Amino acid sequence: MNAVAKLLSISSEPLSGQSASVNASDCGNFAALGHQLLAILGEKNGFYAFESALHVFPIARYEGEMTLGRWNSFGLWRHEYGALAEDKLFFAENAFGDQFCLHKGTVCSFDAETAKTKSMGHTLEEWAQSLLLDYEYLTAYPMMHQWQLKMGVLPVGKRLIPKIPFVLGGEFSLQNLCSMDATSVMKSRGNLARQISGLPDGAQVEFRIIE
Repeated sequence: MNAVAKLLSISSEPLSGQSASVNASDCGNFAALGHQLLAILGEKNGFYAFESALHVFPIARYEGEMTLGRWNSFGLWRHEYGALAEDKLFFAENAFGDQFCLHKGTVCSFDAETAKTKSMGHTLEEWAQSLLLDYEYLTAYPMMHQWQLKMGVLPVGKRLIPKIPFVLGGEFSLQNLCSMDATSVMKSRGNLARQISGLPDGAQVEFRIIE
C-alpha cells in the first residue's frame, strides 16, 4: 500500500459526496501536482485525519464545509499575507492552521505565523509519506488530542490558535491555546506574518485578532 492510500485508509469519510472532477479549475495552473491533488480528492473528496488535526479541503461544498476554491480566494484571508501567499495553492491545514500547499512544483508546509515554506517533496505521495512518518509534529496531533480530551470535539470550521504566538515566545501548552474560526486564525496570523517579514530580531510587533 502506498502512502496516499494508507493516509486515505485511516482518514474520515469524505467531506463531500459530490464529484471532485466537475470543478477541476479549483486547482488552477499547478500542472502535475494539481492533477495528483484532484486524483486524491476523486478518491476521497476532503477528509480529516489524526483526530481532525489534519484537514484536507474538499472541492464541492457539503453541510457547511469550506471548499478548496473558497479557501484560496483572495478576499477570505490571503489578503492579510499579501505577497507572502502568492503562487501557492493551500489544500490542507493542521491543528494550528499551519497550511500545506502546492508551490513552484513542490508540496510544502507553510508556517502561518511567519509565512515560511518548507518543501515536503515533489509529489503528493512524498507529502503523504512525510505525514505518516512525522504526523505528531506536522499535524500538531498531540495538542489536538489533549485539547479535545479536555474541551470536547473541535467543531467544524475551527482551529486552535495560541494566545501568545509561538514565534513571539508563546508556549506549546493548552493554557496558551483557544479555538477560533479557521478564517480568523489565518487573518490574524497573516497580519502578524506581514509585520514580521523583513524585520530584525527583537523588533516590536503587534498581534491582534481579526474577525
